Amino acid sequence: MNRLPRRVVQSVMCAAGLLLLARGAEAQAAHGPRPPAALRELNNSVEALVRRASPSVVQVLVTGYGPRDEAEGESPANIVRQLSIGSGFVLDRDGYIATNAHVVAHAVRVQVVLSAESDDEPPGRAVGGATKTFEARIVGVAKEIDLALLKIDATNLAALPIGNYDTVRKGDIVFALGSPGGLRGSVSMGVVSTVARQLDPDSPLVYIQTDASINPGSSGGPLVNVDGEFIGINTFILSQSGGNQGLGFAIPSAVVAAAYPQLRARGHVDRDTIGVRVQGITPALAGGLGLSREWGVVVADVLEGGPAERAGIRVQDVITSVDGKPTTSVPLLSMQLDTHRDPDRVVIGILRGSMERKFDVPVVHVRADLMHVGDALPFDLQPIEPLGLLGIEIDDELAQTLPSLRIPSGVIVAARTEHWGRADVSIAAGDVIHAVNGTAVLTIEGLTNTLRGLEPRHPIVLQVERDGTLTFVTSERY
Repeated sequence: MNRLPRRVVQSVMCAAGLLLLARGAEAQAAHGPRPPAALRELNNSVEALVRRASPSVVQVLVTGYGPRDEAEGESPANIVRQLSIGSGFVLDRDGYIATNAHVVAHAVRVQVVLSAESDDEPPGRAVGGATKTFEARIVGVAKEIDLALLKIDATNLAALPIGNYDTVRKGDIVFALGSPGGLRGSVSMGVVSTVARQLDPDSPLVYIQTDASINPGSSGGPLVNVDGEFIGINTFILSQSGGNQGLGFAIPSAVVAAAYPQLRARGHVDRDTIGVRVQGITPALAGGLGLSREWGVVVADVLEGGPAERAGIRVQDVITSVDGKPTTSVPLLSMQLDTHRDPDRVVIGILRGSMERKFDVPVVHVRADLMHVGDALPFDLQPIEPLGLLGIEIDDELAQTLPSLRIPSGVIVAARTEHWGRADVSIAAGDVIHAVNGTAVLTIEGLTNTLRGLEPRHPIVLQVERDGTLTFVTSERY
């Protein structure tokens, strides 16, 4: 058979190729929209969500004093002025800002930076966008959950809605907003890696784990779901380099929702308890104590004279249930008890050896923020009316139990009164007032009389000890 000329073969192959391309294009059109259209739709949805959430996110500037960094070649004993940057977000349109407690630790001055307009502008207009800076007051701090509430003099702010933590699932798309590295208005995207990560088996705290990029400076910013609701507060990362490695952790929104009303009303978070300290059971713990199971929750300590002791619960008892519902871990037990408030009663299921028992235990109220005082209930809480606070006098006996105090005298701030009207005073439970306008404070009566003796609008300078550091807090006589 004679072979076809080369030019004929090339023409046929070219025609066949064009025909295949045409058919491929027809098939693609028949099977729906092209992939770029779907990507564009996703892009527009993300852009709209970020545009809606960004006005609620703020930058937190904190001025304080601390030891000099040894890397600078100076003695770390030298105390220097320090500026740190964190993040936060508007929790209430009347100027209440949520952030982490560690962001404002040792703060002398706190400022909040809001975007005057959306940061989500075209490149030609986004550079150097307008901002507004407000002086902020620390309204309340709950160190045990690393949460702080700030207040600025502004209204009609864009507040982020609180998302339902119970609906969060592994694999959900989330966005971390804040100021990583001080870069205000940043956003990153990722997924929920784990809904309830427990890093310490003996701690009741759980966190949302995410691979959304979180770095130093992101602390206090919101973790937002696809509905534009915050489901957590970005708090810390696990990293060997100090930067993001995809292991970020956020305080669940349910914790914030429960703590916010108390922080706003009283400046601290009260807790209700049955008077036990518990730990997670490990095989080693079970073997050493001769427990009948290698998992669950064991009573490690019982408060002397507390509800659990009076009911008959003992150290080494294994808690198996609360109100008939099984208990398998410390966080679960904590959540089960948190649903009860003084003067409720709970039925605690106990395994003691091989014997199962049930105890009816009352739930009582304690002040968790008086951590330096220990068992604070026996002390007399007295009102400091000019400041709207409740305080405890430091006498010689109490001073002996507080050896870490810089000055062994003064008044410990226990809480704010229910009708507290001094939002301009950055005082938190656990602070110690040592002096007012240079005059030493020895008693609550002396402090109250000194404040009442000032003329209206007269400046007030309180010398306050906070976490072992002395600072000045300013206000004025009403």
